[in-house]
Amino acid sequence: MRHIAIIGSGPAGYYSAEAAQKKFGDDVAVDIIDRLPVPFGLIRTGVAPDHQSIKAVSRRYEKTNLGDNVRFVGNVTVGEDVSVGELQELYDAVVLATGAPNDRVLDIPGSDLKGVIGSAAFVGWYNGHPDFKDLDPPLDARSVAVIGNGNVALDVARILAKTEDEFAGSDIVGHALDGLKQSKVEKITFLGRRGPHQIAMTPKELGELGQLERAIPVVDAEDFPDLGDDAMLEPGMRKSVTHLRNFQIDEDGAQHKPIEIVFDFFAMPVEIRGDGKVEKLIVERTELDKDLRSIGTGERYELDCQMVISCIGYRTPPIEGVPYEHGRGRFANTDGRILPGLYCVGWARRGPSGTIGTNKPDGFAIVDIIAEDIGSGSNKEGRKGLDRLFDARDVKAVTFRDWKKIEEAEIARARDGSPREKFTDIADMIAARD
Repeated sequence: MRHIAIIGSGPAGYYSAEAAQKKFGDDVAVDIIDRLPVPFGLIRTGVAPDHQSIKAVSRRYEKTNLGDNVRFVGNVTVGEDVSVGELQELYDAVVLATGAPNDRVLDIPGSDLKGVIGSAAFVGWYNGHPDFKDLDPPLDARSVAVIGNGNVALDVARILAKTEDEFAGSDIVGHALDGLKQSKVEKITFLGRRGPHQIAMTPKELGELGQLERAIPVVDAEDFPDLGDDAMLEPGMRKSVTHLRNFQIDEDGAQHKPIEIVFDFFAMPVEIRGDGKVEKLIVERTELDKDLRSIGTGERYELDCQMVISCIGYRTPPIEGVPYEHGRGRFANTDGRILPGLYCVGWARRGPSGTIGTNKPDGFAIVDIIAEDIGSGSNKEGRKGLDRLFDARDVKAVTFRDWKKIEEAEIARARDGSPREKFTDIADMIAARD
């Protein structure tokens, strides 16, 4: 029998468990360990609440968990309730699938002012992550700067700009919806160091921005290269740039919706100023060198804003005793191998890149490597040893059956038209299980 522990119950963790089921059949026991009492990680607390079709992938993960050889072990903090070293003693393979839940630091003066928020915190707030339920973003802000030109930045702007009716069918949590209904936001500005041809925004998400009821996206025509240059782009990027071209300012500059979403390209934030809170952002104009890297021009200007949301990337949190690449924000590894018996997968392996689907081949690849390394397994205790350790420490793990009770309670408390109203407090989740 092979015993595998997977730390993290997001896409990378579940695809790895599915791969182990298919690779080893009944001759494997997989424990998926998560800090929260609820599974699915990024799908639950990272994917935008108005993208329910993407969240539906959790049904695939649920099928994986219904097999006898895969077990969800929630409400367990690795490093407190059990160490990585202890797991290595109990399991033939330990796979770190922790994702990259921490914001990359916005390293400019004034980034500690009130009103500067990382995207992980803001997304966690409107998605009901227990760590961020008390965030209280300053939604009385008239102007918001969103730093970044990727899909997370698009999510943030879209959520800020939507009307209450546009959230119908979503699972945005009640406290966020109530806050957004009182929002005073009139202008949202995307700041990107490079130009329209270098964005990391995908066509579908950009297209949604042009369909908002009360917001209009705006791009300055002077930021674009010649139209003929679009032909050099790969098809997906070409579609994205076509959306941007359709957002160009009308000749008279007239806007006809109460919220303006401005794309400010070739713009590098250099300082945030304010008396205890955000009041303005100092921005430096950039240009591209021959390698398409952005470099400052020395030309600076002020952007009045009362909230700054930084969407500049994520990092995997280090774990004591596990080799880590601080420059890349991921675990040090070679093709997923960290140390004998210790592996990583997904964003924890490659950094925050790719889509949810990218984690599927990644999960299957790491299981092939594990199979090569551990053979037919060993006489390690696996989950029996983990349960014995938990009994000794009075650790009360949450099972997948418990999670289904929590889910039923969330569905029962949903507002009209919403699939669920998530619990944002761990104690409430545990109470729903009991």
